[in-house]
Amino acid sequence: MKNEIEDKIEREESEPPGLAVKVSGHLRKLAKKSKEIEREFFKSEDEDLEDGYTDPLIEDEYEKVPGLIWKYPKRVLILMTKKCASYCRFCTRRRRVEEIKNSCLAKKQMEDICKFLETKSEISEVVVSGGDPLAEEKELIYFINQLKKIKSIKIIRIHTRVPVSNPDQISQKFYESIAKIKKQAVYVSVHFEHPDELTKKTIEVIRKLRQAGAIMLSQSVFLKGINDSFEILEELFTKLTFIGVRPYYLYRCDPVAGAKHFLVDFEKERQIATRLKAELSGIACPTYVIDAPRGSGKVPVALGFWGKCAKKLIDFEGKTIEFE
Repeated sequence: MKNEIEDKIEREESEPPGLAVKVSGHLRKLAKKSKEIEREFFKSEDEDLEDGYTDPLIEDEYEKVPGLIWKYPKRVLILMTKKCASYCRFCTRRRRVEEIKNSCLAKKQMEDICKFLETKSEISEVVVSGGDPLAEEKELIYFINQLKKIKSIKIIRIHTRVPVSNPDQISQKFYESIAKIKKQAVYVSVHFEHPDELTKKTIEVIRKLRQAGAIMLSQSVFLKGINDSFEILEELFTKLTFIGVRPYYLYRCDPVAGAKHFLVDFEKERQIATRLKAELSGIACPTYVIDAPRGSGKVPVALGFWGKCAKKLIDFEGKTIEFE
C-alpha cells in the first residue's frame, strides 16, 4: 500500500535555489478544482524574484542538540524530519526541506534527544514537527514511544499537514500508537488554510484521530489570494469546530525568501481577525499572532477593539522588533 501511495506523488525540481515542487496525487486532483489550493502548492514566478530571511525565526540559534529547538522555558520543538508529503510554497523552513538527503533523525539522535529531556525536568511539553513527522510514520511511532517513557513530559504535540496533503498515507498503526499513550495528553495540530482542504478523506482522518484519543487543534496562515477574507476564514474555522478541531493559531505569514508574495496588508489582517473575534464562537476563533521575525516567539496582535496598532512589537525577551 505504501509503495502505491508513493507512486502517486510526483516531484519536479525547480531551478536552484528555489524550493522543489512536490505535490501529492490527492492535492493535484483538488488543485484542478480549486485555484486556492493550486496557489498553495504550485510554484509561481514570484518566488524567484523575492528576497527575505532564510531562517526568519532564528531557530538554528536555539538548537541545543541536533533536531531540538529550545526557545520557550517549558516546551521544546523537535524537527524530526525534513520530509513532507507535499511542499507548501509559503514554508518557513524552506532551508531545511530543500535538504533531501538524511531527511529524518536517526534512532540514535532521537535517543539523544530523550536523554537531554530526561535531564531537563522543567520541560513538560514536546512539539514534534519538521518537515512533517507523519511523512515518516514508522519513525514517528518509534519516537513518540520513546517520549512517552519520560516522566516529566506531560504533553506530546504532533504538528502535521498529512491529513490535508495526503490522507491515504496514514496507516492504522499510527492511530493505534496514539491510543496506547495513557500518561500524556496527545495533541495533534493540523495545518489548514482553506475550506477546500476539508475533503471527505481528510475529515475521516480527523475522526479516527479523535477516536484514538488525540485532542485536535488547527493552525492557519494568512495568505494573499488564498484566505485573506473574513468569509473564507469564517467558513474554515466554523467547519473545523463542527468536526471537533479547535482553531488554535492564525499567523501572519513569515517573511521567508521566496514566499513574500503571500504577505497580506497588516491592517487588512487585523480587521479580519477583529471581525472573526466579534462574530465567531470563542471555541472557533484562533489567536492572531506574529511569530516575531528575528525574535523570541509568537506575540499576540492587539485587535481593533484597542484602536490603532503600530507595525512593531516587543518580544518575550523585551526586544523591540519592526515587521513587514
